[in-house]
Amino acid sequence: MPKVGIIYNDIKPVACRVAEDLKDKLLAQGYEVCMATGVGGILGYSKPNRPVCHTPIENLAPPGFDADMAFAIVLGGDGTVLAAFRQVAPQRIPLLTVNTGHMGFLTEAYLNQLPQAIDQLLTSDYEIEERSMLTVRVFHETIMHWEALCLNEMVIHREPLTSMCHFEIAVGRHAPVDIAADGVIISTPTGSTAYALSAGGPVITPGVPVLQLVPICPHSLASRALVFANTEPVKIFPATPNRLVMVVDGNAGCYVSPEDRVTVERSPYPARFIRLRPPEFFHVLREKLGWGLPHVAKPTSVELP
Repeated sequence: MPKVGIIYNDIKPVACRVAEDLKDKLLAQGYEVCMATGVGGILGYSKPNRPVCHTPIENLAPPGFDADMAFAIVLGGDGTVLAAFRQVAPQRIPLLTVNTGHMGFLTEAYLNQLPQAIDQLLTSDYEIEERSMLTVRVFHETIMHWEALCLNEMVIHREPLTSMCHFEIAVGRHAPVDIAADGVIISTPTGSTAYALSAGGPVITPGVPVLQLVPICPHSLASRALVFANTEPVKIFPATPNRLVMVVDGNAGCYVSPEDRVTVERSPYPARFIRLRPPEFFHVLREKLGWGLPHVAKPTSVELP
């Protein structure tokens, strides 16, 4: 009996209702169905008095979500999609992402398209697009305090009411650089349309094998976004006496002390998106962010009497 999964946002009534209806439909089609919420992929916060706070990356999969699962369907917004990939990427389970939220930048279909989407899934009429994820870890000397998978970005920044920070950053074998800023972002191409875009970074099409480093409010005209090969690991050392905060995918993270170091590298586990039609990134940019819309002609000037 083939096995499939459903991951849904349990705080949204519409997602809960659709998940139950979808489960019944798949069971009637002869599938074994495993259900889970996105809560298991929400990252916990470590605290100064309890710094080691993480579940190993490979141990986040819900019960039944393993390599034998043909696919899973995600019902929620972008936050649920990010949480779902943290849960299933190590199992290489492809996800069909269905929007029950607002922006839905990472989703493939809307609820009114769900019946047709399910028909395509059950007949294997789809393709899989793989996108890079990041492995983010925090070390104190040789002890790992925290780790997580990341699809969009890792952000390390100052705490509120503290001054500007210095970051010593080493990309691959290149010489370390010092950046004075409120924070820094390490982003995947997928995350280039998220926080990195708001901080002034470029939009990067998903298939380009790069990462980007974006300073947040830098204190130098020379500190600008840097794009580099995704084969280059990154090490970040807080060159500041103040405690910092690290956030992954806008969800949760941990404190970073001056004695700690943060490592970021491309994960061996890609996010596997189910695409019901050939991916068209520029269409998504236009639909969600208004990029490349045609100019509207200005009205002809009219002389006033």
